[in-house]
Amino acid sequence: MAQQARALETRRLILQGAAMVFDEMGYDAASIKEILSRVSVTKGALYFHFPSKEDLARGVLEEQTLHLHVPSQASKLQEVVDLAMAVAHALPNDATLRAGSRLAMERGSVDFAAHSPFLAWAKVCEELLEQAKRDGEVLPHVDCRETAELIVGSFTGIQAFSQVSSGLMDLEKRVSAMWKHLLPSVAVPAALARLDTGPDRGARLRQSGTD
Repeated sequence: MAQQARALETRRLILQGAAMVFDEMGYDAASIKEILSRVSVTKGALYFHFPSKEDLARGVLEEQTLHLHVPSQASKLQEVVDLAMAVAHALPNDATLRAGSRLAMERGSVDFAAHSPFLAWAKVCEELLEQAKRDGEVLPHVDCRETAELIVGSFTGIQAFSQVSSGLMDLEKRVSAMWKHLLPSVAVPAALARLDTGPDRGARLRQSGTD
C-alpha cells in the first residue's frame, strides 16, 4: 500500500510539473528536461508513468476533466451555473486547468482535440440541462446539446478575453455577466429568479467544500 501511495504521489507531481510547463510554453515548446526541472523525480520515474511527452499531455487533459463536478443542488440548472463559476474561480490559480485549455485549443504538432476537456464539459452540461428540463426549470423549446455547447464555447471565449484583459483576474465577473445574458433564454421565469449567478459564487462553493 505504501508503495502504491508513493507511485500515485510521483504521478501527481509529474502531472503538476507538466501542467505548469504546458501552461507557460504550450506543447511544442515544452520539453521533458524543463518538466523534470520543476519536480523532484528522476527521468526514469517520469518515463515509467508517461512513456512520452504526448502521453504526459494526455494525462494533464484527463486530470482537467476530474474538475468537472460540483456539489449536488436541488436545481440542476444551478449546477450548470455552478460548474462554470467553480472553474472560473479556480483557473487563475490552477495550472492544470489552464494547461488543459491551452492544449485543447492549440493546433501544433499533435492535435489533442479528441481529448478536449471542452467535450467532456459540454456532455456534463447537456446531461444537467436535460434533467433540469425534465424538472420544469428549462423552457420547452431549448435544445440541451446546442445550449451546452454554447455555454462551453462562450466560457472559452470569455476565458481568452479575460486572459488578455486582466490575466484572468476578472474572469469570474465576466462569466457572471455571461449568465445574465444567456439564462433568460434558457430558464423558465420561476427558476431564473432562484438562480445564484453572483461573481463570488465559485468562491462560496469552494469555501463550503472546505468547511
